Amino acid sequence: MNISFSAYQFLIWIWMGLALAVFFLLLRINAPYGRHSSAKWGPTIDNHLAWLLMELPALVVMCFCFIRVIGYSTVIAVLTGLYCLHYINRTVIFPFRIRTRGKRMPVVIMGSAVFFNLVNTFFLGYYFIHFAAYPDNYFQRPASIAGGILFFTGLCINWWADNRLIHLRMPGETGYKIPTSGLFNFISCPNMMGELLEWTGYAIVCWNLPALAFLVWTAANLLPRALAHHRWYQKEFRDYPSGRKAIIPYLL
Repeated sequence: MNISFSAYQFLIWIWMGLALAVFFLLLRINAPYGRHSSAKWGPTIDNHLAWLLMELPALVVMCFCFIRVIGYSTVIAVLTGLYCLHYINRTVIFPFRIRTRGKRMPVVIMGSAVFFNLVNTFFLGYYFIHFAAYPDNYFQRPASIAGGILFFTGLCINWWADNRLIHLRMPGETGYKIPTSGLFNFISCPNMMGELLEWTGYAIVCWNLPALAFLVWTAANLLPRALAHHRWYQKEFRDYPSGRKAIIPYLL
């Protein structure tokens, strides 16, 4: 059964309202995975497997959408392809590169990420299949070009920062060190800044409500996470650079 456009938009506005509530919740409670992991949140699962399982739904759902639309819209095929590019890395590359042997993630966190990815990807995919109507020259618009540049800039920053963090550990190590060089000299979490830039660019390129909702949810998760990481660094390392911000150079 198809959803009317008005009902579809209404559901997305509710979804974004929930993101706002989650944002304020995460400012008070650190999501218990990674360096903030806690056994108080119930059963846990291997960290590598958790990353694979929680990112896989986004890739599978959008790949299905890609197959549905590639035959009739080059523009939509490119937009779904950009989304898949991010999640190919997150699903089949990143989990096998991180050096977190022995670390575990609460199943409830993995489950919430699965739900987040399914809902956001469904909203985007449903729009592409049922409502999208992009002209053939869509990518010639200045906004599309600017959004594309921002997307790939953020993607490159995110991948570079992840790679830098991964190689802070020697094989077999599980501890934490102070990252340095590049954007790490200005902020604690350039990987998260890069992801925010990436999805801001994506929202500009897509120019639709579900892409905006995805950006809102990304910010609701990453901004509190970056602030928590920054506080953690300051607490754990007495020599942590005092001039660094959390996620936006010189500001936040």
